[in-house]
Amino acid sequence: MADTDTDSVKTGEDLGSQLSDLTLEQLRALTEQTSHDIELAKTELDMLEKYGIKLEPKDQGAQPTGDMKVSSAESREQSRGRHRARARNTFEKLHSLDVEQKFIIAQRELDDIKHDLGKLHQNSERVIQNFKATMEESEVRWTEIKKAVYEFERDIGKEIKQTSTPITVDKVMRYFEEKNRSRDMLTDKLRLKTAALKVQKKKLMLQMKQKEEMGEVLHEVDFQQLKIENSQFLERIDERNQDLLQLKLTAGNTLQVLCFYKEKLQNMMMESNRLVKEISLRQEMLQKIEGETELVEEERAKAESLNKKLQKQLSDYRVPHVFEYVNEKIDHGDLEKNIKIWERKVELAEMSIKTYRKAWNQMKTSNTQMPVFIKFHAGKSGN
Repeated sequence: MADTDTDSVKTGEDLGSQLSDLTLEQLRALTEQTSHDIELAKTELDMLEKYGIKLEPKDQGAQPTGDMKVSSAESREQSRGRHRARARNTFEKLHSLDVEQKFIIAQRELDDIKHDLGKLHQNSERVIQNFKATMEESEVRWTEIKKAVYEFERDIGKEIKQTSTPITVDKVMRYFEEKNRSRDMLTDKLRLKTAALKVQKKKLMLQMKQKEEMGEVLHEVDFQQLKIENSQFLERIDERNQDLLQLKLTAGNTLQVLCFYKEKLQNMMMESNRLVKEISLRQEMLQKIEGETELVEEERAKAESLNKKLQKQLSDYRVPHVFEYVNEKIDHGDLEKNIKIWERKVELAEMSIKTYRKAWNQMKTSNTQMPVFIKFHAGKSGN
């Protein structure tokens, strides 16, 4: 024991002297290499522990229960001691194993991991298939719901929008009864189709039995090929159904757009007729305005000619002298007096003419009565 201690002391001193001789870069490289070796040893140790746990019997770790109660601190110390002892034993076993044994252990661990991954992959595939089936069923159900909503909007909702009168409950109930009746008919068809498929399945099973008896058994590759073809045909059928549904929806949308444009065309025709009438009225008004414009132009030409004359007179006008103005004013006053005198004379002459005319009329009447009187007296004297 003392010899081993002295040897370890000597090796420690030799290692210290060797480390003191190394440079900083060499120490860094040595540290990295040592860390890598430690990590590799930890990995091997963990793998060996897992392998040892798998090989240990299940009841080995069971501890007998006694009447004495152990404190939590003591139990922790015991567990730490057991873990250290197990790690020490594992480390000793790891050093005692050769490379081939380590390879066998690593290969078994790798096989176990691959097996676990395969199980996990199978479970994941199963879950994915379930989710895909659920999504396909949801999509089919959603397309059926959209189709039902579209048909309801086409049959009932459109009538509600177009007519102001409310739809009766009987009509809605009749619509749903027709839908239920059509669904029942579809169910009957599917039931008959299922029965026919069952009969066909029985026939195929009989044919399979006959082929098995005759030795004409299909291989698994043929079944896989048939499954692939069946899935391809089902996908094509689903695509065609989706295309048909899309075409129906497109046709419905096209009809709605066509009705909208027809209504818009009718409104535009009414607007066009109104605009034609308004244009004719505006043209008549324009003709009247043009006639009035011509009259105004003529009046404007006359006014311009008159304005030119007045402008010419204004330019030719000369202001008289003051004395001339006074003389003209005096002459104007004399003329007004003479006018008044003559007007008085005219009035007197008119009065005399009236008297003369009256006397003349009286003379006329007297002259017409005298011959009649003379004839009357002459007739009497003759008798």
